[in-house]
Amino acid sequence: MNEFLSTEESVIQMLRTVFDPEIPVNVYDLGLVYKIEVDDDKNVTIDMTMTAPSCPMADFILEDVKEKVESIDGVKNVEVNLVFEPEWNKDMMSEEAKLELGLL
Repeated sequence: MNEFLSTEESVIQMLRTVFDPEIPVNVYDLGLVYKIEVDDDKNVTIDMTMTAPSCPMADFILEDVKEKVESIDGVKNVEVNLVFEPEWNKDMMSEEAKLELGLL
């Protein structure tokens, strides 16, 4: 398996342990993660959003993402960018998230 794909999969697994305290679904399955990049030195850049621009838990969630991804063996640096384009909507959620929230 490609080393970078393995690191990206580890990042995804870790993101599935980060929850918005107001929603019982992880940030990855909520569709809040727009991009994950791993460079040759295993520096990770993540572009993600919140369900609303005024999310009161944004700082907590972003710090949780950063700390958990930094804990992955071999990852050197983590940059988490908060973006609002495209605007998040319920269609970005995984089927599992929709089921968990009773939207299916």
